Amino acid sequence: QVQLVESGGGLVQAGGSLRLSCAASGRTFSSYDMGWFRQAPGKEREFVARISWIGGSKYYADSVKGRFTISRDNAKNALYLQMNSLKPEDTAVYYCAASLKQLIRTGLTADYWGQGTQVTVSD
Repeated sequence: QVQLVESGGGLVQAGGSLRLSCAASGRTFSSYDMGWFRQAPGKEREFVARISWIGGSKYYADSVKGRFTISRDNAKNALYLQMNSLKPEDTAVYYCAASLKQLIRTGLTADYWGQGTQVTVSD
């Protein structure tokens, strides 16, 4: 069993930065493929970024590539998302997810989800 708790969301002006964190419980955090997803009002959930269990492979949605950086610290059971050059279209609730399998972009292979943290980017 893994519990995920996101933090770090908030209100920021366009062009600003935020760093999201996801704290995970459980002793097997390092075994999980981890990722970030987001959902804006009235829209479907979308993939943002994924990092392999050992941290060697990272994948990003085209919309955030070059602006967002995913990282993890297995010693701290933590997942991060550094978001720079934020745009109003990045406004959404951001969720972290964990999978013992490969975490695919639809999120359907996720075994656990966090409760989400709101990110709002103003013009």
